[in-house]
Amino acid sequence: MNEKDFVDYYELLQLSPNADTDTIDRIFRHLAKKTHPDSTEFPDNDRFQLIVEAHRTLADPEIRAGYDAKYQNYWQSKWRIAAEARDVSAFDNDIIARERLLSLLYVQRRRNMKNPGLGELSIARLLLTPPELLEFHLWYLKSQGWVERMDSGLYAITAQGVDQVEKNRLQLMPDHLLEEHLFSNEADKERGEPDIEKELFISEGR
Repeated sequence: MNEKDFVDYYELLQLSPNADTDTIDRIFRHLAKKTHPDSTEFPDNDRFQLIVEAHRTLADPEIRAGYDAKYQNYWQSKWRIAAEARDVSAFDNDIIARERLLSLLYVQRRRNMKNPGLGELSIARLLLTPPELLEFHLWYLKSQGWVERMDSGLYAITAQGVDQVEKNRLQLMPDHLLEEHLFSNEADKERGEPDIEKELFISEGR
């Protein structure tokens, strides 16, 4: 069960994680009566089915023990998110990461108009950014209209993105320029995609 599919049965039943079996049974009967499809109060078949599943899970000690382990992992993940949200420096780091990404695509287009795009894996390696975080940054830059995804699947800076870089004089050093020798074959050249199995060349200055 991954995080996005996880259902907090304690919250669903409005129970404490320390609730005993009698309390679980009592609350279940109350909520099941209210949400049953034949109820005259708040009939809701989908919610009713979830409540039944929650009761089946929490009323059985063995099944509940397995669920509680997943419950703890789920909330530990949520607490990490909350801690990150309180860390103001994390937001500053994200801004810097997006500026570097936009600058990278700016230089790539300026240096190679025929193949102005870069793939997600190449960008992640050049910027030393985790792929899952890169996805967030690319989403933002695309939403702003500063980056586009080309038919080849690679990402390239747009004219609006160029204006953004030049307006804010974003830092372009180190350039992270991709040299011709990084392309391993003609197919790679056509895609504008460097051979990621070779060591990526990073210029330390201009």
